[in-house]
Amino acid sequence: MAKKYALFIALILVVSYFSLTSGSFSVRPAELLSTLFQIDPNPQYEILLFDLRLPRVVMAAIIGLGLGIAGAVIQAITRNGLADPGILGINAGAGAGIVAFMLLFQGQKEVTSIAAAMGMPLFGLIGGLIAAILIYIFAWHRGNLDSGRIILVGIAINSGFSALSLFLSLKMDPQDYQMAMVWKNGSIWSANWTYISAVLPWMLLFIPILIGKSRLLDTIRFDEDTVRSLGISSNKEKTILLVACVAIISACVSVAGSMAFVGLIAPHISRRLAGVEHRYILPLSGLIGMLLVISADFAGKLFFQPAEVPAGIILAILGVPYFLYLLFKQKKGENA
Repeated sequence: MAKKYALFIALILVVSYFSLTSGSFSVRPAELLSTLFQIDPNPQYEILLFDLRLPRVVMAAIIGLGLGIAGAVIQAITRNGLADPGILGINAGAGAGIVAFMLLFQGQKEVTSIAAAMGMPLFGLIGGLIAAILIYIFAWHRGNLDSGRIILVGIAINSGFSALSLFLSLKMDPQDYQMAMVWKNGSIWSANWTYISAVLPWMLLFIPILIGKSRLLDTIRFDEDTVRSLGISSNKEKTILLVACVAIISACVSVAGSMAFVGLIAPHISRRLAGVEHRYILPLSGLIGMLLVISADFAGKLFFQPAEVPAGIILAILGVPYFLYLLFKQKKGENA
């Protein structure tokens, strides 16, 4: 496993290097190193790297890490390989909460960027939790979560919260509405160190909780009777895991909008490479998520110059065919 971790870390560093050096204004390797390590730095390169490009790379890495791990946990909880924070409506629920925050505090000068960065994840957490509760209510069947209902319920919840977000955003001023639309598409354009410092504590608090319950995740993939026979309070543990996932997803959505399909693709690739033990799946899923989001942001910036395409749109272009492939594969397996 160490070799696989090292491979993805190397890929992340390579893509990060190209993201830092490529663009409308190129940076040579010597200039990059001298500026990053403060060896005879050039003030122009300092602004370019530390204020513009480096925050985007760091933010993309944090978002990918959180969504990759949360997606793997949600798939384990629901025992459904098609489960994803975006498909299930958790992203949309968190997004609706954050749009509500933007509407309530639009144009108020007393709301500083730091206060907004801290408050938006809390509103997102409320919206994400409401979405998760609705999933539990409508997908619950005979004392258990029905895997077949989860996707259908999630699609309905996703549509409902997306419509609510659109309704709320139409109440905004034109300038705030434009900002909300760019943010909803999953963008890292507004990345800065304030947002990074706001989202990082959520990751440091909740990701260790999920990784610490790796053995529990290995157990709850069995049927409910087997889990109860081992003395595990299944519903209690699932609630703790789900709240931690929603907190991570809400923090990610608050600073970057909806990055769909990261939580679907990364766990699938991770399971193919790491097997069934979640102590290996979760870290690898996080690394793959980091690579996906950094690569999507870089591709959106590089291949569509002088315009930029949000990373969320690039991920959707990749994710929709992959989701259809998994759906077809699952259906084929059921008919076999």
